[in-house]
Amino acid sequence: MNSCEMYLVDTNILLEVILSRPRKEPCKDHLRSLQKGRRKGMTTEFTIYSIMIILESFNRTQELRTFLLSLAAYKGFIIHTLTLSELVRAVDESVHRSLTIEDAVQYAAASEAKAEAIISFDKHFDGLDIPRLEPQEAVRVRKTR
Repeated sequence: MNSCEMYLVDTNILLEVILSRPRKEPCKDHLRSLQKGRRKGMTTEFTIYSIMIILESFNRTQELRTFLLSLAAYKGFIIHTLTLSELVRAVDESVHRSLTIEDAVQYAAASEAKAEAIISFDKHFDGLDIPRLEPQEAVRVRKTR
């Protein structure tokens, strides 16, 4: 893998693991590669806040605390703070590409970071100039390089 390759990890990938949903195993495999620094990934501060709101609504504050503390151990994972110009771009992209604001924020951040792909189960990212990969596809890409 080229050392500059970066992958944006969408909210649903993290939630699969945190909430022990059915597709958690391939998500965990992908996140382990970020934790160990074998690949580089990012998510947005917007994602972190979204997860905080979701877990609080499920009264899962202990899982939230554990999740937040675990982020410090990830060698290949950063949390991207969006600039005001990126947020404006997200609004423009939401209109231009018919994306929700949440998806447009992720897309704007991925574009700014020149991400190789967006790791997500969300098919709304299909057809954009940044490819969408599911976690098992991203792991496969890593193994074939």
